[in-house]
Amino acid sequence: MATFAYTAVDPSGKKRTGTIEAADQQAAIRMVSSDGRYILEIQEASAAEDKARRERVKKAPHKKSGMSRADLALFTRRLADLSSAGLALDRVLEVLAEQSESKKLSDACLAALDEVRKGTPVSEALASTSKIFPKIFTQTLSAGEASGQFGPAAERLADMQERETARRSQVVSALVYPAVLSGASLFVVIFLIVFVVPRLATVFEGQGASLPAPTQVLLAITGFVTGNWVLLLGGTVGLAVFLRVWFATPGGSLVRDRILLSLPLIGPVTQKATISRYARVLGTLVFGGVSILEALRLAGEAAGNRVFETQSAVVIEEVREGRPIAEAMQDAGDFPPVLIHMAAIGEETGDLPQMLDRVASSLDFEVEQALRRLTSALEPIIVLFMGGVVAFVVLSVMLPIFEAQSLVK
Repeated sequence: MATFAYTAVDPSGKKRTGTIEAADQQAAIRMVSSDGRYILEIQEASAAEDKARRERVKKAPHKKSGMSRADLALFTRRLADLSSAGLALDRVLEVLAEQSESKKLSDACLAALDEVRKGTPVSEALASTSKIFPKIFTQTLSAGEASGQFGPAAERLADMQERETARRSQVVSALVYPAVLSGASLFVVIFLIVFVVPRLATVFEGQGASLPAPTQVLLAITGFVTGNWVLLLGGTVGLAVFLRVWFATPGGSLVRDRILLSLPLIGPVTQKATISRYARVLGTLVFGGVSILEALRLAGEAAGNRVFETQSAVVIEEVREGRPIAEAMQDAGDFPPVLIHMAAIGEETGDLPQMLDRVASSLDFEVEQALRRLTSALEPIIVLFMGGVVAFVVLSVMLPIFEAQSLVK
């Protein structure tokens, strides 16, 4: 016997819903229709519950259309917690579809749920039904499924994504004040040059006397900007578009990342953040059971820096030839000694993921301290620059006035 949920109209015209037990759907239809009710919809209870759940997910008012890194990190944490608690993976996907604040993630879970119930592994279902999950996500889960360590692999993946999200949030928070200060400074400078100085220029020219050098420089700059603002704006937009297109190419991104790593203050912070991400991703993949060559490839892609992605490719070739990872990293040239030494210890002790996690945690601490120092250094630099520009404008405006007063006396 099976339970069927039905919606029917009784002889008085009122809509009725209920459940009934029957051997099959045809028997349920006959039983419901026997007392004059007209069936609008009838299906097995499990299918009805699934349909109702999908409707609740789609109509949930709190769902947002987009998906952020924080949403994915929270999704992965819930996936790890539910699977580690022993919940069946299809039931995990049901709960995640209802709990996720992102509509994209909810839809991906519902689509993957259909595939999982057909016998498809969770990692493969998530990868095939949606393009929102990065390769490291599906590869780690796939390796965890194959090794019977799905829960622990998801835990490591969640830890990695939460640290990455926290660091990105820290970087954004550290740069908010300098960015606002820089924007305000640029606005003030543009306002002075475009609106204030041109009105004073006619007054200065009417004096007939020669103007001080700072005033002449300011008037020349103002005249050039106001007379060629279309050309300047078009050139700026064109340069930005060109750089964006060029940086999207392998050669352009390699040049950009090399320049970024060579900058005096930003370069060391960028290098440490990149190596930390590389080490953590590599450790997570190795722990999950991904093959070392595939783990090195995915870690290089996830590093977010073309220089280290290129160096990771060199490491892959040497490891494929049978060399240890640490020696291959040393030969590549751009990997720091701390990563090389810890990788060597991990290979010797057979605990490479733990050693890589220690490197990542240590570098994360260094990045945090470096960001604080960088922010502390940027603020006075911006203030001094802003003060210097405003002082130059004020001096250029006041000098002719002082000279005019001295001539009157």
